[in-house]
Amino acid sequence: MKDSLRQQLERLTLRLNELQATLNDPALSNDMNRFRAVNREYAEVGGVVDLFRQYEAREHDSAAAQAILERADDDPDMAGFARDELASATAEIDRLHEALQTALLPRDPDDARNAFIEIRAGTGGDESALFAADIARMYLRHAEHQGWRTEVMSESVSDLGGYKEVVIRIEGDGVYARLKFESGGHRVQRVPVTETQGRIHTSACTVAVLPEPDEAEEVQLNPADLRIDTFRASGAGGQHVNKTDSAIRITHLPTGLVAECQDDRSQHRNKAKAMAVLAARLRDKDRQERAEKDAATRRGLIGSGDRSDRIRTYNFPQGRLTDHRINLTLYKLQAIIDGDLDEVITALQAASAAEQLALLESGGL
Repeated sequence: MKDSLRQQLERLTLRLNELQATLNDPALSNDMNRFRAVNREYAEVGGVVDLFRQYEAREHDSAAAQAILERADDDPDMAGFARDELASATAEIDRLHEALQTALLPRDPDDARNAFIEIRAGTGGDESALFAADIARMYLRHAEHQGWRTEVMSESVSDLGGYKEVVIRIEGDGVYARLKFESGGHRVQRVPVTETQGRIHTSACTVAVLPEPDEAEEVQLNPADLRIDTFRASGAGGQHVNKTDSAIRITHLPTGLVAECQDDRSQHRNKAKAMAVLAARLRDKDRQERAEKDAATRRGLIGSGDRSDRIRTYNFPQGRLTDHRINLTLYKLQAIIDGDLDEVITALQAASAAEQLALLESGGL
C-alpha cells in the first residue's frame, strides 16, 4: 500500500474517534439534523476503518507467516503451513486493498437525487429536432425499464413532430448517478426522412442532466430577480389543448436563465414546476463554475460535462454507437435507441471510477 493511501486511512481512524466522542456528547441530541449528519458520517467512516483494520491484521498474518517460513528449513510440515498461510493472507490483502480504494473514492452527494434532462436540437434543422425527439424517447424508455417515473415539464415541438427543446423530470432511485454522464453533445449520422436522394446527413442535439435540489437545499430565489410571464400553451389540440393562459415562463434576470412549464392546466402547479427547473439550472450553473476552479480533478477521461462537448455518435447506417470519451463502440444501436443503455452507463461509471482510483493512488484526491 502506498504511503499516501495509508496516511488517508490513518486520518480516517482518528476521525472515527472524534465522531465517536461527538456522538457520546448528550448535547448532540438537541440538534437532530446534526445528529443525523454525524451518525451518517460515523457509519461511512466506520465501514472504511473496519476494512483498514482487517487489512492491517492480514498484513500482520503475512509477516508472521513469512517469518515462520524463513525459520522452517528443517520442518517441511511447518514450511507448508506457512506457505499456505502466506498465500491466503496475500490474496486477502489484495482483495481488501481493492475494497479500500473503492471505499475511499469521493461520493457525489447528488447521486441519489432525481434529475431533469434538458434536450435541445442543434445543427441540422428539422432532422436535428427529430433526432432530439429520438433521444428523448430513448431516455423515457430507459426510465420505463428502470421503473422510474417521468414527467415532461416543457416542450417546443418542431413542424415535423420533433423537439426544438424538451425538459423531462425523472424520479427514482439513483437517477442522477446513472444519467449524469449523458450531458454533452450527441451527434447522429443517418438518412433523414426529408432526404430524397438517400444521402447520409450529420446533425446534433445537446443533452444536459441536472440533479433536482432538495427543497431544503433549493436555491433561494429573490422575487425581485424574477420576471414571470403567463401564456397559452401550444399543443396538439383536442382534449389536451390549454383553454386558459396557464403556461408559465420564469426568467432569472441576473443570469438570463429561463424555465417554463405548460404541461398542467393549473397555473399554480406550472409555476411551482418551472421554479423547480429554474432552481436546478441555477444550481447547475454554480456547480459548473466551481468545477472550472477545480478542473484538474474534473476533466480527463469523462470530460468536463460541457454541453458543447461531442460525447457520442449514433451511426444508423452501420448500426453503431460510439462514445468518444472512453472509446466505446457498440453495434447494437437500435436496442440502445429503444432504451437499453445499461452497457453504456456501466462502462462510463467504470471509467470514472478508474480515473478516480488513479488520482487516489497518486495522492490527487
